[in-house]
Amino acid sequence: MTIALLRTIILYFVVIASIRLLGKRQVGELQASELVVTLLISDLASVPMQSSGVPLMSGLIPILVLVFLELILSGAMLKSARFRRLFCGSPVILLWNGVIDKSAMKKLRITVDDLFEQLRQQGVFHLEDVYCAVVETNGKLSVLLRETAQPVTAKMAGLTPEKAEMPLPVISDGLLLKKSMDISGHDRKWLESLLRKKKLKINEIFIMTVDAAGGHHIVTNKEVVE
Repeated sequence: MTIALLRTIILYFVVIASIRLLGKRQVGELQASELVVTLLISDLASVPMQSSGVPLMSGLIPILVLVFLELILSGAMLKSARFRRLFCGSPVILLWNGVIDKSAMKKLRITVDDLFEQLRQQGVFHLEDVYCAVVETNGKLSVLLRETAQPVTAKMAGLTPEKAEMPLPVISDGLLLKKSMDISGHDRKWLESLLRKKKLKINEIFIMTVDAAGGHHIVTNKEVVE
């Protein structure tokens, strides 16, 4: 029992490390080679976990080889567009200037129902609003709306809005996040001065966000339901 537990723990951390090396993409964003490697890794890891008669290295070595091959392929694809097209394919235009390319739909085996489903997932319900629709190499549909269907932006309205600042979490569950503080452009002295004015301590705060302009939002532990 102890050996089985140890084997499972080792394989768990090896698989986690392997997936981390492959990147942070979600399943729907994986290229074909990445998806294949991910599926094979899960398969290879399950065999030594289920059977104590299978040597642990029989699972570890193939996993490491697959990760090594995927890293080599990824590096080659970064350097060669032709190699990248060979393994990942190329984007395919399904619709251009309102005209649907039926041959492209047949090539990708996409039905009209599939097309409308993906358009709805993009928030598009009227085909006449679409100027261009492209199936990316990961299978997702990218859509460019006609000018008349696009949401109004500040540029269209001739407005000059204030620069948007991204708020960063600087305190999480009573702990100071130093890296976020550095990125926000503020130091601990500034933070402590602000908290003194509000009569708060760091360990009393559940979440605090700060932006570069000094804007902040605080949620104390008292405001959180446990």
